[in-house]
Amino acid sequence: MELWELLRQAAPVLFKGAGYTLLFALASMGGGLALGFVLAVARIARWKAVQAPAALYVSVMRGTPLLVQVFVIYYGLPSIGVEFSPVAAGVLALSLNAGAYLSESIRGAILGVGKGQWAASYSLGLGYLQTLRHVVMPQALRIAVPSMSNTLISLIKDTSLVSVITVTELMLATKEVIAVTFRPLPLYLAAAAIYWCLCLCFEMLQRRLERRLERAHSQD
Repeated sequence: MELWELLRQAAPVLFKGAGYTLLFALASMGGGLALGFVLAVARIARWKAVQAPAALYVSVMRGTPLLVQVFVIYYGLPSIGVEFSPVAAGVLALSLNAGAYLSESIRGAILGVGKGQWAASYSLGLGYLQTLRHVVMPQALRIAVPSMSNTLISLIKDTSLVSVITVTELMLATKEVIAVTFRPLPLYLAAAAIYWCLCLCFEMLQRRLERRLERAHSQD
């Protein structure tokens, strides 16, 4: 089978898998952002009872392989009566893992906002949560965008790991085509090219968002 004919026939399957990869990454990023914000706020809280569990969670999730976390959720939890579908288990594992990394990005961005901003807000009568929401977070967002974008790009690549629990994302779709055509090299290279294109698109969006935030900051 000629190379171009092979790629033409494989393209619909690969692009469908790429679509699932993108959906997985975006869904996990959304869950990770929500969890990351909660963890970041807990890490900078004044109470040790709140800080310690958040710090332990981040340490465990960053210190264990994502593949092991996927196995624990999909294969391990059913032994205690907690079962997830492959899709739900994949999104949950990626979200929990991304949340740990995003929490550090958000925490660092919050700490990067000058203490004078907090003091000025308190002097105007704003409370802690009001200051965090209306004063600190808008400034922290500009600082955190590059790091959060890197996490999203990593998520796109990490979705390949959920193929081990039979989720038909790009990597598993590629393996299925290879099982029929017996042409691993061109098909794996095609999958790599698709991953790269997806990441490249988000890199371009990242730069565009950074420029927009920078312009908005310079106008303030």
